[in-house]
Amino acid sequence: MNVLQNYINGEWVNSKSNTTIDVVNPATKEILAKVPNGDDTQKDVEMAAAAAQQAYLEWKNISVLKRIQPLFKLKTLLEQNKDEISRLITMECGKTLAESAGEIQRAIENVEVACATPMLMQSEFLENVATGIDEFMIRQPLGVTACIAPFNFPAMISFWFLPYAIATGNSMIIKPSEKVPLTMMKIFELLHQIDLPKGVVNMVHGGKASVDGLLDHPLVKSISFVGSTPVAKYIYARGTANGKRVQAQGGAKNPVVILPDADIEMTSQIITDSVYGCAGQRCLAASVVITVDDNKKIKESLVEAAKSRTVGYGLNNGIDMGPVISNESKTRIESLIDKGVAEGASVLLDGRNKKVKGFEQGNFINPTIIENLSLSGELIKTEIFGPVMSLVQMKTVDDAIAFINQNVYGNMACLFTNSGSSARKFRNEAMAGNIGINIGIAAPMAQFPFSGWKESFFGDLHGQGKHAIEFFTQTKVVVERWPKEWSRKF
Repeated sequence: MNVLQNYINGEWVNSKSNTTIDVVNPATKEILAKVPNGDDTQKDVEMAAAAAQQAYLEWKNISVLKRIQPLFKLKTLLEQNKDEISRLITMECGKTLAESAGEIQRAIENVEVACATPMLMQSEFLENVATGIDEFMIRQPLGVTACIAPFNFPAMISFWFLPYAIATGNSMIIKPSEKVPLTMMKIFELLHQIDLPKGVVNMVHGGKASVDGLLDHPLVKSISFVGSTPVAKYIYARGTANGKRVQAQGGAKNPVVILPDADIEMTSQIITDSVYGCAGQRCLAASVVITVDDNKKIKESLVEAAKSRTVGYGLNNGIDMGPVISNESKTRIESLIDKGVAEGASVLLDGRNKKVKGFEQGNFINPTIIENLSLSGELIKTEIFGPVMSLVQMKTVDDAIAFINQNVYGNMACLFTNSGSSARKFRNEAMAGNIGINIGIAAPMAQFPFSGWKESFFGDLHGQGKHAIEFFTQTKVVVERWPKEWSRKF
């Protein structure tokens, strides 16, 4: 089986590393490819950084109107290849085809927004800030930028950053997750077709050695990362220590609050989609479901909705939920369920030790619901990152908000209600960066930043929209005076 190549300076090249790991279909356990890994991948980073720096020096001087032209072509190519990319996402990541198609659509939307960079990069001008003196601010690119992408969204996450970086005049190196590199391989085949100068976009494979190479390389000026909180902290600390601009999205423990006046049928369906979509492997998946006051009817509805989801291989018809990414993830998730039971919780719906016919070796866990968790225990604070709903009951919305605000994470919090005043109170007081009202996945559209608070984000500027434009540019203030007598001399 061929080893995947890097894309450096407009060409497909072999890695300097002879060490590889397998890319495995999590449903079938088929080996899809071999991807470079090991310490020598740092040499690949060095090659990519040198090429990216050379490209940046020319690319930054191209007019912004010309820099966005390749993005229009990229949008068309992504749309034309959407089905193939979706299949690749499902094969290597495990999600259903519908979920994969939704992911690539979100990537396309970011390309569309980045095409507005000529407007988004505009800044301020003040005439006569003092007598005869004008002052203005301009935005200029950083240089070589890098994206370290996670496994759970092989296509979308990189597009929170890539189109904005190149539209603002930077070059970029992408390191896809070594677990799911095939999707980005296909996307780089498309990038090869859009007439970007060589070196503006580059891709290197690998694991921690490649990451450290990017974090330490002096030519790399910024790092964009999405992953778990422990790794986000590491990325942020090491990157900023090396003088880089860093945006590091971390983990989450997303609470969802259901008030007694919420529509039961609609609420249970939306929350079930949130908890179990992508097998719970997304940073905006609902995790802790808090019912306020009487919860009997909503609990019954949630259980029935969870039971109705069909688990299987995402390429097959009629599948609602696929496997988790690896056997290690499956073992970890099931052990966390055991931990909850040890802390006094009870399993209302048990998805452990389930097999899917025809895919018995797959990393499948069925929808699981646990209740009566200890609010002082570890599981209520731990990101499970799997298809597990934790069901908690509280007396008032104030109790729920107080619980949310004690959470070390602050990625998302949602409320289900028919009360406008309750919704306004919640959106004002809940300490999370993305708020949903009668929404199960409060995922910002591409025009808005993908926000995150507390230990769900390290940095100042988030991905997407105007935040991305600001992140990938540095401001320069110019103060100008042109006395009349000088004009007469020249």
